[in-house]
Amino acid sequence: MEDENQAPVLSLAWRSNSILTVGRFDGTVVDYDFRKDDMFICFYNGHRRGVCSLKWSGLSGRYLASGGHDKLVHIWDACMPVSRHRPRQRQWLHRISSHTSIVKAVDWCPTRSNLLASGGGCNDHCVKFWNTINGACLNSIDAGSEVCALLWDKNKSELLTSHGSPNNQLTLWNYPSMTRVAEVSGHSSRVLSLAGSPLGGVVASAAADETVRPNAVEIDGSSESSIACIETKQEAAVKLMANGACTLCNTGKVDLAIELPKDLLVLFNERSVYRYTVGSHNKDFEARSTIPNCTAWYGQYVSV
Repeated sequence: MEDENQAPVLSLAWRSNSILTVGRFDGTVVDYDFRKDDMFICFYNGHRRGVCSLKWSGLSGRYLASGGHDKLVHIWDACMPVSRHRPRQRQWLHRISSHTSIVKAVDWCPTRSNLLASGGGCNDHCVKFWNTINGACLNSIDAGSEVCALLWDKNKSELLTSHGSPNNQLTLWNYPSMTRVAEVSGHSSRVLSLAGSPLGGVVASAAADETVRPNAVEIDGSSESSIACIETKQEAAVKLMANGACTLCNTGKVDLAIELPKDLLVLFNERSVYRYTVGSHNKDFEARSTIPNCTAWYGQYVSV
């Protein structure tokens, strides 16, 4: 796959466990299959300049979205027939030219297979939503600053965006109303990338200030949703531990209430279902209602 004559790589997206899609500085988008001696499968012909964002649809795995330095968004259908004369070249399904700056971010809605969000750069500031069946724009909102990354919540209608100057913030939006429900700042430069934890509840943000910050995201589909930077390793360990809502108690300490799985209870011959942790001390309870109100988190204990 190494070729000194090829343009630098700007973006990557896995289509499957063996097929990787690569976006390059010269506008080329290429699929590589690592199972084959000739790894090159096909290329996607459409962008005129560098491709800085790529994302395969999570629900179907059929559609690819790409955003570029040419201010374009392309939607590609992997099942679209190819030309007999150019069997390795794919043509775009939709070409979208509504953004007025670099398209740094694209992400597919995890619950609606035909919904795509895209974000524009420093001269655009817009988050746009697309019906990928017909290429129609469903909504466009001005986020107030360049949009560097997008991340949908896996289960609910919330969208997290990261931004550049002046605030370099993360913003949590309710969809489809696109009302701002929470914001957090902390980076000193534009936030280039977002990555959600596999179980949810934590999003890591990486910025041009050369820092990575874990952020606790609590989503309940209402104005009570929140996002906050995790400041200590202890907080990060607590919040990465399991699948559940995360908050900090008023004292600033991380007090943890965990629900023990049945197999663990049987193994240790224990009756108590809930374990409340304060510092290095544990106290067990048989009913959730008896746990002190100052606990910061509820969830199932997933690591022995």
